Amino acid sequence: MSKGFYKIPDVTNEPVKTYIPGSPERTEVQAMLKELRSKEVDIPMIIGGKEVTTDRKIRIFPPHEIKHTLGYYSQGDISHVQQAVDAAMIAREKWAGLSWQHRASVFLKAADLLAGPYRAKMNAATMLGQSKNIFQSEIDAACEMADFFRLGVKCVTDIYKMQPDSAPGVWNYNEFRPLEGFVFALTPFNFTSIAGNLPSAPAMLGNVVVWKPSKTAIYSAAVIMEILQEAGLPDGVINLVFVSGPAAADVIFSSPDFGGIHFTGSTGVFQSIWKTIGENIYKYKSYPRIVGETGGKDFIFADETADCQALAIAMVRGAFEYQGQKCSAASRAYIPESIWPDVYERLGNELATVKMGPPEDFTNFVNAVIDEASFNKLKGFIDRAKTDADAEVLFGGNCDNSVGYFIEPTVILAKTPDYITMTEELFGPVLTIYIYKDEELDRTLDIVNRTSIYALTGAIFSQDRYNIEKYTKHLENAAGNFYINDKPTGAVVGQQPFGGARGSGTNDKAGSVFNMLRWVSIRTIKENFVPPYAYTYPNFMPDEE
Repeated sequence: MSKGFYKIPDVTNEPVKTYIPGSPERTEVQAMLKELRSKEVDIPMIIGGKEVTTDRKIRIFPPHEIKHTLGYYSQGDISHVQQAVDAAMIAREKWAGLSWQHRASVFLKAADLLAGPYRAKMNAATMLGQSKNIFQSEIDAACEMADFFRLGVKCVTDIYKMQPDSAPGVWNYNEFRPLEGFVFALTPFNFTSIAGNLPSAPAMLGNVVVWKPSKTAIYSAAVIMEILQEAGLPDGVINLVFVSGPAAADVIFSSPDFGGIHFTGSTGVFQSIWKTIGENIYKYKSYPRIVGETGGKDFIFADETADCQALAIAMVRGAFEYQGQKCSAASRAYIPESIWPDVYERLGNELATVKMGPPEDFTNFVNAVIDEASFNKLKGFIDRAKTDADAEVLFGGNCDNSVGYFIEPTVILAKTPDYITMTEELFGPVLTIYIYKDEELDRTLDIVNRTSIYALTGAIFSQDRYNIEKYTKHLENAAGNFYINDKPTGAVVGQQPFGGARGSGTNDKAGSVFNMLRWVSIRTIKENFVPPYAYTYPNFMPDEE
């Protein structure tokens, strides 16, 4: 029972550490990398708070060093998904009934554990398991996830404050109930913070969760679960299972208790899930909440007034940080003829200094792509561009999987705006540029808007304020996160709520109150202090004679 309206601790974004040579954080994470590389771990599923193992062990290895074994995880099956659903529903009543400040305390503590004693382990696990360099790991696995936990608590507090007005003699109030059932969290490999946020956001509001991480991010997912358990998350609130997609779908989407899905992944998978939910809609106690962020074919558009150096840096960072494996990564760019020679020279100069290799070497900007399937797909597009008449590889283009899945930052020049690498999502270190005639600016804007089914992120570069307004209006529906004179990546929790529409998802804006509202079912209560004792209203009185 709550005995006060509690003010949460002040919430600010977690500061990003530098990891410069000689810094304590650099020394600590290097030691942790060495420790994790020195042993092989056996990672169990966590169902109902208990470790669950199977005889089917799947090897985990760094994408940049495929012969090194980090450990093994236990592959589950349909029976484990059902166990997770059952455990969640057993935990639901007690968790939903827990006073808000005690639910909040779990995630505030998790944030402090993550930012403090677990920071090096969380970063090192992400670096090794997902081949992400230290800076990209720091802003993701440490800072953004801590922000999700802390800002999530603030968002829930703000939601609980959303109360209606009351007329004299009446008290109206809203109860923000958790969904009547469980939430399925299906998380991607590319952001450890998203893997932490998708199950935890619904849980903050009293929901229980079945969590299936990407098979290529299980190494870091196990650390997230370790942190949540140490923070005091009760058994069964979040249940971590390692199963195939079909095994999960067979149980999850047939259960009457399915209450919603929190998803980040491919558009095709999300559309398939939506279709399955629709076909099974009659089975559910309530209409499920469907929240998803999917793909992107994110653009940079520049005009003749653009700052060429800023534009070149935005392309390098926006397209090639974390090997372009961000749903927000710059994938297509439109540059006017008048500034292209300058941009070309600057871009080439910057790329000539980029180093590629394992993330354990802190001087490497580019590391390996996530797995063999991704490597083969990307290599296929690059090899095709080398021979197609409508394309030319300007920079990079070399691929090598002898040690790890390494693909050079590659820049393709498209001679037509509908060349395949301008239109299809690649999810790798490949940027395609189309050079347009300055007098065809308006036509090119139309091309930017209609080229892709996606509408996740986009950036414009211009020093002309009239043009900036024009482009912003014209591309209103082309991106859910829109950047002016900046790269189209790097949204910060609490500053730029993230999400897109069209084929990029439901645009529910992760890390914001808009997303959190999706995980409650509101009950409005009216109490009448002095109820009426007659059914008639004043207008029933007869006219005076």
